[in-house]
Amino acid sequence: MSARRARTRQRLLDAALDVFAEEGFGRSTVEQVCERAGFTRGAFYSNFTSLDELFLAMWEQRSARMLDDLRAALADVSPDVPEAALHAALAAVPVDDPWYRVTAEFTAHALRHPALRRVVAAREQAILETIMPVVVAALTRAGRRVTDEEALGRALVAVHDGTSVQVLMEPDSRSVRGQREQLFLHVLDAYSTPDDDSAPDDGGMPNEPAASPVPAEPEEPQ
Repeated sequence: MSARRARTRQRLLDAALDVFAEEGFGRSTVEQVCERAGFTRGAFYSNFTSLDELFLAMWEQRSARMLDDLRAALADVSPDVPEAALHAALAAVPVDDPWYRVTAEFTAHALRHPALRRVVAAREQAILETIMPVVVAALTRAGRRVTDEEALGRALVAVHDGTSVQVLMEPDSRSVRGQREQLFLHVLDAYSTPDDDSAPDDGGMPNEPAASPVPAEPEEPQ
Protein backbone atom coordinates (compact mmCIF):
# COMPACT_ATOMS: atom_id res chain seq x y z
CA MET A 1 0.00 0.00 0.00
CA SER A 2 1.39 3.40 -0.98
CA ALA A 3 1.83 6.11 1.64
CA ARG A 4 -0.80 8.22 -0.09
CA ARG A 5 -3.36 5.46 -0.09
CA ALA A 6 -2.59 4.66 3.54
CA ARG A 7 -3.28 8.30 4.49
CA THR A 8 -6.55 8.26 2.55
CA ARG A 9 -7.61 5.05 4.23
CA GLN A 10 -6.77 6.42 7.69
CA ARG A 11 -8.72 9.62 7.09
CA LEU A 12 -11.75 7.56 6.09
CA LEU A 13 -11.42 5.43 9.24
CA ASP A 14 -11.14 8.49 11.48
CA ALA A 15 -14.07 10.19 9.78
CA ALA A 16 -16.21 7.06 10.01
CA LEU A 17 -15.77 6.81 13.77
CA ASP A 18 -17.01 10.39 14.19
CA VAL A 19 -19.96 9.87 11.83
CA PHE A 20 -20.97 6.52 13.37
CA ALA A 21 -20.78 7.94 16.90
CA GLU A 22 -22.83 11.01 16.01
CA GLU A 23 -25.40 9.59 13.62
CA GLY A 24 -25.54 5.93 14.65
CA PHE A 25 -24.19 3.13 12.49
CA GLY A 26 -27.56 2.25 10.99
CA ARG A 27 -28.25 5.84 9.89
CA SER A 28 -24.77 6.62 8.55
CA THR A 29 -24.05 6.66 4.83
CA VAL A 30 -20.99 6.42 2.62
CA GLU A 31 -21.63 10.00 1.52
CA GLN A 32 -21.50 11.27 5.11
CA VAL A 33 -18.19 9.51 5.74
CA CYS A 34 -16.74 10.86 2.49
CA GLU A 35 -17.90 14.40 3.25
CA ARG A 36 -16.36 14.28 6.74
CA ALA A 37 -13.08 12.93 5.34
CA GLY A 38 -13.04 15.33 2.40
CA PHE A 39 -13.07 12.64 -0.28
CA THR A 40 -15.36 11.42 -3.07
CA ARG A 41 -17.21 8.11 -3.23
CA GLY A 42 -14.51 6.90 -5.57
CA ALA A 43 -11.88 7.26 -2.82
CA PHE A 44 -14.12 5.29 -0.46
CA TYR A 45 -14.78 2.40 -2.83
CA SER A 46 -11.13 2.14 -3.81
CA ASN A 47 -10.44 1.23 -0.17
CA PHE A 48 -13.61 -0.42 1.14
CA THR A 49 -16.50 -2.30 -0.40
CA SER A 50 -19.03 -1.28 2.26
CA LEU A 51 -19.52 0.40 5.64
CA ASP A 52 -19.43 -3.07 7.20
CA GLU A 53 -15.93 -3.66 5.84
CA LEU A 54 -14.84 -0.21 6.97
CA PHE A 55 -16.06 -0.87 10.50
CA LEU A 56 -14.26 -4.23 10.66
CA ALA A 57 -11.03 -2.54 9.53
CA MET A 58 -11.53 0.12 12.20
CA TRP A 59 -12.12 -2.57 14.82
CA GLU A 60 -9.02 -4.53 13.79
CA GLN A 61 -6.85 -1.41 13.92
CA ARG A 62 -8.16 -0.41 17.33
CA SER A 63 -7.67 -3.93 18.69
CA ALA A 64 -4.05 -4.00 17.52
CA ARG A 65 -3.39 -0.65 19.20
CA MET A 66 -5.04 -1.85 22.40
CA LEU A 67 -2.89 -5.00 22.43
CA ASP A 68 0.30 -2.94 22.05
CA ASP A 69 -0.80 -0.66 24.90
CA LEU A 70 -1.67 -3.68 27.07
CA ARG A 71 1.72 -5.31 26.52
CA ALA A 72 3.53 -2.08 27.35
CA ALA A 73 1.41 -1.44 30.45
CA LEU A 74 1.91 -4.90 31.94
CA ALA A 75 5.63 -4.93 31.17
CA ASP A 76 6.21 -1.85 33.34
CA VAL A 77 4.54 -2.98 36.57
CA SER A 78 5.71 -5.27 39.35
CA PRO A 79 4.15 -8.76 39.33
CA ASP A 80 4.11 -8.61 43.15
CA VAL A 81 1.30 -6.04 43.16
CA PRO A 82 -1.77 -7.47 41.33
CA GLU A 83 -3.77 -4.29 41.87
CA ALA A 84 -1.11 -2.20 40.11
CA ALA A 85 -1.08 -4.59 37.16
CA LEU A 86 -4.87 -4.43 36.96
CA HIS A 87 -4.90 -0.62 37.06
CA ALA A 88 -2.34 -0.54 34.26
CA ALA A 89 -4.33 -3.04 32.18
CA LEU A 90 -7.61 -1.16 32.61
CA ALA A 91 -5.90 2.10 31.65
CA ALA A 92 -4.74 0.38 28.45
CA VAL A 93 -8.30 -0.79 27.69
CA PRO A 94 -10.33 2.32 28.54
CA VAL A 95 -14.10 2.64 28.49
CA ASP A 96 -14.65 4.91 25.50
CA ASP A 97 -18.13 6.43 25.10
CA PRO A 98 -18.10 6.98 21.29
CA TRP A 99 -16.50 3.60 20.62
CA TYR A 100 -18.97 1.80 22.88
CA ARG A 101 -21.93 3.40 21.09
CA VAL A 102 -20.55 2.43 17.68
CA THR A 103 -19.73 -1.17 18.63
CA ALA A 104 -23.07 -1.68 20.39
CA GLU A 105 -24.95 -0.57 17.29
CA PHE A 106 -22.77 -2.60 14.96
CA THR A 107 -23.28 -5.69 17.13
CA ALA A 108 -27.04 -5.25 16.86
CA HIS A 109 -26.63 -4.83 13.09
CA ALA A 110 -24.54 -8.02 12.88
CA LEU A 111 -27.12 -10.00 14.84
CA ARG A 112 -29.63 -9.32 12.05
CA HIS A 113 -27.28 -10.70 9.37
CA PRO A 114 -26.09 -14.30 9.95
CA ALA A 115 -23.08 -14.07 7.61
CA LEU A 116 -21.83 -10.88 9.26
CA ARG A 117 -22.52 -12.33 12.70
CA ARG A 118 -20.18 -15.23 11.91
CA VAL A 119 -17.49 -12.80 10.78
CA VAL A 120 -17.82 -10.76 13.97
CA ALA A 121 -17.71 -13.88 16.15
CA ALA A 122 -14.55 -15.06 14.37
CA ARG A 123 -12.92 -11.64 14.78
CA GLU A 124 -13.76 -11.55 18.48
CA GLN A 125 -12.29 -15.03 18.95
CA ALA A 126 -9.12 -14.05 17.09
CA ILE A 127 -8.70 -10.93 19.23
CA LEU A 128 -9.24 -12.94 22.41
CA GLU A 129 -6.67 -15.54 21.33
CA THR A 130 -4.18 -12.72 20.75
CA ILE A 131 -4.80 -11.00 24.08
CA MET A 132 -4.92 -14.04 26.35
CA PRO A 133 -1.20 -14.95 26.09
CA VAL A 134 -0.41 -11.46 27.41
CA VAL A 135 -2.82 -11.91 30.33
CA VAL A 136 -1.59 -15.44 31.08
CA ALA A 137 2.04 -14.29 31.00
CA ALA A 138 1.25 -11.52 33.49
CA LEU A 139 -0.45 -14.00 35.83
CA THR A 140 2.47 -16.40 35.50
CA ARG A 141 4.88 -13.66 36.58
CA ALA A 142 2.62 -13.11 39.58
CA GLY A 143 2.85 -16.79 40.53
CA ARG A 144 -0.57 -17.82 39.21
CA ARG A 145 -1.40 -20.65 36.80
CA VAL A 146 -4.42 -20.39 34.50
CA THR A 147 -6.44 -23.60 34.39
CA ASP A 148 -8.74 -22.73 31.48
CA GLU A 149 -7.61 -19.88 29.22
CA GLU A 150 -10.77 -19.81 27.10
CA ALA A 151 -13.04 -19.64 30.14
CA LEU A 152 -10.94 -16.88 31.69
CA GLY A 153 -11.01 -14.91 28.45
CA ARG A 154 -14.78 -15.12 28.10
CA ALA A 155 -15.24 -14.17 31.76
CA LEU A 156 -13.00 -11.11 31.35
CA VAL A 157 -14.91 -10.02 28.24
CA ALA A 158 -18.22 -10.44 30.09
CA VAL A 159 -17.02 -8.30 32.98
CA HIS A 160 -15.59 -5.66 30.65
CA ASP A 161 -18.73 -5.40 28.53
CA GLY A 162 -21.14 -5.45 31.47
CA THR A 163 -19.34 -2.95 33.66
CA SER A 164 -18.57 -0.61 30.74
CA VAL A 165 -22.26 0.27 30.59
CA GLN A 166 -22.28 1.06 34.31
CA VAL A 167 -19.18 3.25 34.02
CA LEU A 168 -20.64 5.16 31.08
CA MET A 169 -23.94 5.70 32.87
CA GLU A 170 -22.17 7.02 35.98
CA PRO A 171 -18.85 8.36 34.69
CA ASP A 172 -18.06 10.31 37.87
CA SER A 173 -18.78 7.46 40.28
CA ARG A 174 -15.63 6.20 41.99
CA SER A 175 -17.71 3.43 43.55
CA VAL A 176 -18.69 2.00 40.16
CA ARG A 177 -15.09 1.99 38.96
CA GLY A 178 -13.91 0.44 42.21
CA GLN A 179 -16.47 -2.34 41.97
CA ARG A 180 -15.43 -2.90 38.35
CA GLU A 181 -11.83 -3.41 39.45
CA GLN A 182 -12.86 -5.80 42.21
CA LEU A 183 -14.88 -7.89 39.74
CA PHE A 184 -11.84 -8.21 37.50
CA LEU A 185 -9.70 -9.29 40.47
CA HIS A 186 -12.31 -11.88 41.50
CA VAL A 187 -12.41 -13.31 37.97
CA LEU A 188 -8.62 -13.49 37.73
CA ASP A 189 -8.51 -15.23 41.10
CA ALA A 190 -11.36 -17.62 40.27
CA TYR A 191 -9.83 -18.80 36.98
CA SER A 192 -6.26 -19.21 38.20
CA THR A 193 -4.51 -21.09 40.97
CA PRO A 194 -1.26 -20.54 42.87
CA ASP A 195 1.63 -22.04 40.95
CA ASP A 196 3.26 -24.58 43.29
CA ASP A 197 6.62 -24.17 41.54
CA SER A 198 6.70 -20.49 42.48
CA ALA A 199 5.62 -21.01 46.10
CA PRO A 200 8.32 -20.36 48.73
CA ASP A 201 10.11 -23.47 50.01
CA ASP A 202 9.67 -23.83 53.76
CA GLY A 203 11.92 -26.89 53.97
CA GLY A 204 9.05 -29.19 54.81
CA MET A 205 7.46 -32.02 52.93
CA PRO A 206 4.23 -30.67 51.44
CA ASN A 207 3.00 -34.13 50.51
CA GLU A 208 3.70 -35.65 53.91
CA PRO A 209 0.45 -36.64 55.66
CA ALA A 210 -0.47 -34.71 58.76
CA ALA A 211 -0.28 -36.33 62.17
CA SER A 212 -3.42 -38.21 63.18
CA PRO A 213 -5.70 -36.21 65.45
CA VAL A 214 -6.97 -39.43 67.11
CA PRO A 215 -5.54 -39.75 70.66
CA ALA A 216 -3.60 -42.88 71.66
CA GLU A 217 -5.57 -45.63 73.39
CA PRO A 218 -5.17 -45.64 77.22
CA GLU A 219 -3.04 -48.39 78.73
CA GLU A 220 -4.89 -51.26 80.35
CA PRO A 221 -4.71 -51.26 84.17
CA GLN A 222 -2.21 -53.73 85.73
